[in-house]
Amino acid sequence: MNTTPHHPVTIVGAGLGGLVLARVLHVHGIESAVFDLDADRHARTQGGMLDIHEETGQAALRAAGLYEEFRARVHPGGEEMRVLDKAARVVLEEKDDGDGGRPEIDRGDLRDLLLDALPGGTVRWGAKVAGAEPLGDGRHAVTLADGTTFTTGLLVGADGAWSRIRPLLSDARPAYTGISFVELDLLDADTRHPGCAELIGGGMFFALGDHKAFLAHRETDGSLHVYTALRAAEDWLPTIDFTDTEAAKAALLEHFTDWAPGLRALVAEADGALTPRHIHALPVEHRWQRVPGATLLGDAAHLMSPFAGEGANLAMFDGAELGRALAAHPGDAETALTAYEDALFPRSERTARDSAQSQEMIFHDRAPQPLVDMFTSFAVEPRSEG
Repeated sequence: MNTTPHHPVTIVGAGLGGLVLARVLHVHGIESAVFDLDADRHARTQGGMLDIHEETGQAALRAAGLYEEFRARVHPGGEEMRVLDKAARVVLEEKDDGDGGRPEIDRGDLRDLLLDALPGGTVRWGAKVAGAEPLGDGRHAVTLADGTTFTTGLLVGADGAWSRIRPLLSDARPAYTGISFVELDLLDADTRHPGCAELIGGGMFFALGDHKAFLAHRETDGSLHVYTALRAAEDWLPTIDFTDTEAAKAALLEHFTDWAPGLRALVAEADGALTPRHIHALPVEHRWQRVPGATLLGDAAHLMSPFAGEGANLAMFDGAELGRALAAHPGDAETALTAYEDALFPRSERTARDSAQSQEMIFHDRAPQPLVDMFTSFAVEPRSEG
């Protein structure tokens, strides 16, 4: 007697895209099982603020029936934006006009909203997927890190940049973009770091020059989350001892010696450890041949640089579109997956190309002027999504 568990729909990864897919399926009466490597929903902090775009992220939340709950959680004033040069001169400033086109929300709050909207037990925590193999007829066997296995009729890789499901469909692997990040936080900023808080303002912040950048935003808990970014060889970050925070700060600041003191203070005053991160991307035109019973969404499908702010939005939209396609073709997953991927590939290619262009704009020889020119153009033309 075969006792191997079977799940009709399996989603690997409880990120925003995977959770939107599970929620949209639930809205349409389709059960799914989500497997995630984290021990529980509180195992990791979920990163900083996200601006949720009207045509993608907000559309996904509408499809999930969660738009009003989302609006109740947005960060007032979060659409404010400020662009500076390396001398800390403000070259562009936009106030939050309250139009709601790109409202800001804490990533953790958004994930909680999605998790709370799923039936209990939908997400299997502490379930790291080690790999999967086809069984024929669109079915797959999935193996977890603890050695347990199950079968599924539909397998969706929503498991991010280093997806364990992607190799079933594609040989592509993410490549280093030439940009390295070091992330840091300044806590209780208005009280403990008033100069930094005043510099960054209430929303998104860019300070650009010399192929380097400070990218920052204010979070709902009153902290400032800062990304220092620069063009660097892939082997640069490993030369820094990030277990020694003060030494790591000094090593990072060596690359900003002629930047304004107020900008350097963002690193010097940082609270807690600094976090290094290489920025990777899949090929802009990444796509695959139809594989029965399997597909990808989000970073697993189209990892791109973060400089257009589209990654989370696109992952959520992918999840919503896949859920709607499956609901529209009950009992015919292949027709649903074909329709989903036929729209996914050109959409993700356009957005990945935009993200790559935004990266070049931020690290341009004339930065911050190209970025200012782009934002200024939005004042005369409505913003459009890729």
